[in-house]
Amino acid sequence: MSSLSNRSFVMVVAEENGETVRSLASPVRLHILRLLRERGPLNVNDIGKALGLPQSTVATNVQILEKSALLRTETVKASKGQQKICSTPFDEIVIRLARPPVERKQDLIEVAMPLGLYTSCSVSAPCGLCSEDGVIGLLDVPDFFLDPARMQAMLIWFSRGYVEYKFPNNAKLMKAQIEALEFSLEMSSEVPGTNVNWPSDISLWVNGVKIGTWTSPGDYGDKRGTYTPRWWKLEGSQYGKLTNWRVTERGTYLDGIKLSSVNLAQLDLQSHHSIRLRIGIEEGARHPGGVNIFGRHFGNHDQDILLRMHLRR
Repeated sequence: MSSLSNRSFVMVVAEENGETVRSLASPVRLHILRLLRERGPLNVNDIGKALGLPQSTVATNVQILEKSALLRTETVKASKGQQKICSTPFDEIVIRLARPPVERKQDLIEVAMPLGLYTSCSVSAPCGLCSEDGVIGLLDVPDFFLDPARMQAMLIWFSRGYVEYKFPNNAKLMKAQIEALEFSLEMSSEVPGTNVNWPSDISLWVNGVKIGTWTSPGDYGDKRGTYTPRWWKLEGSQYGKLTNWRVTERGTYLDGIKLSSVNLAQLDLQSHHSIRLRIGIEEGARHPGGVNIFGRHFGNHDQDILLRMHLRR
């Protein structure tokens, strides 16, 4: 089974991360990042030797990249004194010119996250991505989950692993308290072909905390989804169930029924500038039946992944 693992990428919203964008406007810094990606962790002297640069130049540019969180450093003991080891956690850096759509109503903030804008992933075949017009890349090749064309994805599926999204924590920017946090997304199990009796334990994590698991009954292909394009074969997954996850002070609820005791306090939202949503199949799941996630123009609900923040008055 092929898998995509130990690879990561970062989504940089240009309007919100001007300093990070500026840090990439230097051939020297791009060479440093590429070198660390290819060779792994190196100290400042080794970087200078590899690139033919003075140590002072490398040190200055490393500091800029570290400040932008594109590079990590660790001070370790050396044969004489200490040395700074540099590394980069990212295989890919994506600069997004527009923010995810945000709608503000009274006491409610809603953010629509396009399906392809996940910021990290680790998936196993069978897997794939589709846009409104066709398949993206090759089916059952996990590496295509890193292809820039994934930004157009409206349907994604995989048998094991996860995708993770980073939503802006607008409530923190407004210094407002969250009364309830909701996620709305259409999902089903995943099996080659379709099978209405194919249970799958699909879990959600928020800021690294698992809020609960929903057992999807099956993978639906009995009829074409309301918004599924005509070119998509009828034998494939057509639609899912629109699930609504709600975290409050009393616990987590799925479609109005209590799912777990995980509450808002455990998510520590006030300490984070972003809200990370991970969707996946947990290791050791009783029913590891994969997942389909449907976005706009696919399935029965013409929507992206929605985050709703209900604010305290």
